[in-house]
Amino acid sequence: MSLQRILTDRIAATGPITLADYMSEALLHPTHGYYTTRDPLGVAGDFTTAPEISQMFGELIGLSLAQSWLDQGAPAAITLAELGPGRGTLMADILRATARVPGFHAALQIVLIEASPALRAVQATTLQDHAPRWLDSVHDLPDQPLYLVANEFFDALPVHQYQRDGDRWRERMVGVEGDRLRMGLGPAMPQPALAHRLEDTQQDDIVEVCPSASPMIDTISARIRDHGGAALIIDYGDWRSLGDTLQALKAHQTTDPLTDPGTADLTTHVDFEALTQAANCPFTRVTPQGVFLERLGITQRAQALAETLHDAPLEAHVAAHRRLTHPAEMGNLFKVLGLYPQGATPPPGLEP
Repeated sequence: MSLQRILTDRIAATGPITLADYMSEALLHPTHGYYTTRDPLGVAGDFTTAPEISQMFGELIGLSLAQSWLDQGAPAAITLAELGPGRGTLMADILRATARVPGFHAALQIVLIEASPALRAVQATTLQDHAPRWLDSVHDLPDQPLYLVANEFFDALPVHQYQRDGDRWRERMVGVEGDRLRMGLGPAMPQPALAHRLEDTQQDDIVEVCPSASPMIDTISARIRDHGGAALIIDYGDWRSLGDTLQALKAHQTTDPLTDPGTADLTTHVDFEALTQAANCPFTRVTPQGVFLERLGITQRAQALAETLHDAPLEAHVAAHRRLTHPAEMGNLFKVLGLYPQGATPPPGLEP
């Protein structure tokens, strides 16, 4: 039975479900979920992330984290963690770039937070020389200095959508019309957690809320506050959520999020303001990815790599640099947020 049929039967029996419930089922259903059944990355998949575009991305992130480790006195035992590591490409690039940082590899234990069995298998192959550990949740991270990266992780967490109705809100729900899934609206109700959004929204405006993001940031930032470390969170989004940003990607093309659940990637824009509100430690300014990478020297690195390239490989390399940094590509759409301990300097590339 398809996931579409499972969901339509469930809704017919018990009523409409929240968008968050729908996203959870579409992405993580044990037998039909998008992430649990496939490797979604690359040309043969449905989307491409920055580490798959160029090695420079992971190299510079690795050096930023390693410099934070040095700035904090090079602690002897640390966790190097990644949330949603994809194929392990980003972690592999981080490890290659930091191999010559004295003592860094000897200090680290690699931890990967990954829900997908299919992707865990790919990561095990990519990182077979580095003995990573897998955990199901950030709440299981060891009590020691934490150096963490999350690239395009928070955008895939399920969200609730609320549409303003006067001074109340109607939750957008997934229901059934005929044999198809359709968006509808629940009853108008007060939402105390959205009281502050009455100041900057108008009638029928949509606000997205991600309930699972805040506890994760709370846990990550508490580790950094108590034990030291740094976190780099890179994702597309902005300071404050506004509007319906739900999108589905299938074979690198946008598609209807409610058609054939489990066969397309579902994401929404990250609300960086909400992430900072959950932080228990200092955080940096939210910085465009292009600015962050330029501060870390991506152009100089690109020029050095270009010296050995010619023809098509050189053209691809130049295009990759542009895609990562140019304001019209990923440079402005993607943002970077850093977390760091009280009294420490922010991760290189970011400002307090």
